[in-house]
Amino acid sequence: MLIIGAIILAVNSFREIEIQPLAEFNDNSENSFKAKSSLRDSLDLFGKDLLGIPYSYAGTSREGFDCSGFIYYVFKNFDIDVPRSSSQYADFGKEVAIDQIQKGDILIFLSPTRDEIGHLGIVTNPNGMETEFIHASSGKEMKVIISSLKQPNYNRRFVKAISVIED
Repeated sequence: MLIIGAIILAVNSFREIEIQPLAEFNDNSENSFKAKSSLRDSLDLFGKDLLGIPYSYAGTSREGFDCSGFIYYVFKNFDIDVPRSSSQYADFGKEVAIDQIQKGDILIFLSPTRDEIGHLGIVTNPNGMETEFIHASSGKEMKVIISSLKQPNYNRRFVKAISVIED
């Protein structure tokens, strides 16, 4: 990054320019994500910065997350109040048609073992029923990962998508 900046500065030495360093993607400063282009993009980048953090039942920190703790932590960083428990999402937020979802919307799933809401994820790549989402998985991965709604395990358990962001 510094080499590129030096080259640009040398090439453009005949005019005054100001080069501002870009925030690194893996910058762990939580406020660095707030300055990105849009709230939805910032949520996406912030969530992706948490990839690989281990699954931890009832976890709500960088030490470990459960699915709702992950959602809670990400949205709390942007001063957006969301429920702490996945079951509280049944009547929360504004429902969005799957073909109209955007980055930062929340996907709601049934529990793998009960007929009630039991899992959540944040949309990272909206694409209808092939949407990708980031979540804290209690499956074999046991960490924050990106999955696809087209995967049978998630597709058959999908309940709805909601938005908690005012556009």
